[in-house]
Amino acid sequence: MAKWGRVRRPAPRERPARHGRHGRVHRSPAVRPPLPPIDTRFERFDLVLGSTVEYLRGAWPELDEVSFEIGTIPPAVVDGAVPRWQILRDEKRIVFYRTAVERFERLDRADPFQRRIIIEGNVFRAVGEYLGREPWDLGPSQF
Repeated sequence: MAKWGRVRRPAPRERPARHGRHGRVHRSPAVRPPLPPIDTRFERFDLVLGSTVEYLRGAWPELDEVSFEIGTIPPAVVDGAVPRWQILRDEKRIVFYRTAVERFERLDRADPFQRRIIIEGNVFRAVGEYLGREPWDLGPSQF
């Protein structure tokens, strides 16, 4: 009596593919089209803030121990206005609120120069407040 069922055959030999689904088999990652780097608003804000802080630290040694941080939104409205930064003198910290700076300073998202000027202006004003000086007196060579 014969058994009916599936007949197992040996697997066919794999032939190397000459072309893939779209004709691009064995292509190295080096020839893929270049993609722009991931660029977020936070990263752009952090880059401008960091470069401005390093410039000011080079001019004012008392800023070496100060921690500069980025917060998203301020905890509360102060005197009817939304603060752009908060100075914590006891902890030697300055916290910048990215969302408040970007939304209430009316940044143009398409203009990186304007973005940089506005962020740098906020950093200079906050550091000037921390040091008890006017923002335009913070440059290494006073005018």
